[in-house]
Amino acid sequence: MLGTDKLKQLAETALSYSKADQTEVVMQVTDAALSRFANNAIHQNVFESNVTLRVRIILGKRTGVAESNDISPEGVKRTVDTARAIAQLQPENAQNAPLPKPLAPLPVDAFVARTADCTPETRAKTIVQLTRQAAAQKLVAAGAYRTDAYEIAVANSLGAFVYHSGTVADLHAVVMNEQANASGYASSSSPDMRDIDGEYVARTAMDKALRSQNPIALAPGEYTVVLEPDAVASLLQYTAWNTFNALAVQEERSYVRGRRGELTFSPLVNLYDDGCAQDGYALPFDHEGVPRQRVSFIEQGVARDVVYDTFTARRDNVVSTGHSLPAPNLQGPMPRHLFLAPGDKSREELIGSVARGILVTRFWYTRLVHPLHVMMTGLTRDGTFLIENGQLTLPVKNLRFTSSYVEALKNTRAVGRETKLMRDEMYGMNFRAPALVVEGFSFTGVTQ
Repeated sequence: MLGTDKLKQLAETALSYSKADQTEVVMQVTDAALSRFANNAIHQNVFESNVTLRVRIILGKRTGVAESNDISPEGVKRTVDTARAIAQLQPENAQNAPLPKPLAPLPVDAFVARTADCTPETRAKTIVQLTRQAAAQKLVAAGAYRTDAYEIAVANSLGAFVYHSGTVADLHAVVMNEQANASGYASSSSPDMRDIDGEYVARTAMDKALRSQNPIALAPGEYTVVLEPDAVASLLQYTAWNTFNALAVQEERSYVRGRRGELTFSPLVNLYDDGCAQDGYALPFDHEGVPRQRVSFIEQGVARDVVYDTFTARRDNVVSTGHSLPAPNLQGPMPRHLFLAPGDKSREELIGSVARGILVTRFWYTRLVHPLHVMMTGLTRDGTFLIENGQLTLPVKNLRFTSSYVEALKNTRAVGRETKLMRDEMYGMNFRAPALVVEGFSFTGVTQ
């Protein structure tokens, strides 16, 4: 970790080299530690330390961006000069938005020293306990345990400078019995490694693997489903991207365009984005240095607001909500701290309310079919079970679904009271969500 003073000095150096109309500097520092395991043994332990410097230059109506991890004075100057050269070669863009003026974000505490200092031996102790329990049941465990520390700082030539540091601890495992065509999944995630519950991960994944041996084929059709939190996270991710993004609304490809203020979803659904929430992975500003606002997407089923960055906010004559991705960005603003408010049902009550349906642990290999309705296709994975008369009965072969996530949020008829924190490392998103009971979820095929 470099610390706020070093990153501020680095930003000042970059800004001093730039003679552009406006200049933005985004700095990210990551110390990433990861232990992977498979076949009940740790097979890889890696540590990566990296610093990236991204410079955005604005020359009139032209913009150029360059990035490097060479933070020597020569490297910084080269990055600034490259961004300037790129800007000079770009066509003019009349919609080019100026950089945002300095604003102070809310201070949030997201850095846990013991997570940043976690050793391979500490991660190995948790993994070994998990894999030994799996081996004792003649099961095979695979997965990963990561403990990361990171810093992000944003500065610009208008005088802005913001800094944040945080940590991530994340354990996930798949436990398998290949002879019986069975598997189970579980995960645990928190900024504080003390909250990582290896016992829960082992117990849950093993239970699903043992329960799902020799699954039956279930006919495709529409079913009532109990979606466990990891499946709900997929639902939230794609719905947020395609629906509650101001660029999607402006381009008329969002389901809520023309429906804001209307009862569009189940009254049980309350969905929002909050980058400052302490029970998530907090990050109080975006990649333009704009403070993140808490944005309510759905309130008791009513479609409300969407997220903005500086570019989309200028189009609608509003202020940015602090949801910019790093420039250059063609996807628009993105909600990345998604919270689905809990309901009042236990897991047992959710299952008990279903006369006949399917419990889904998580989705896999999901793909977008139709953005407007967030029509998705994908597969169930690592624990799919038939529910009969309010009881889990038989394991089910994984099913292909082709169903609208928007319709799923319309057809939600029960919400769990326990929420789970989850993280998507690939897209830098995190979720806190309960389980849901959804009616009319469409399955279109079964795996062999």
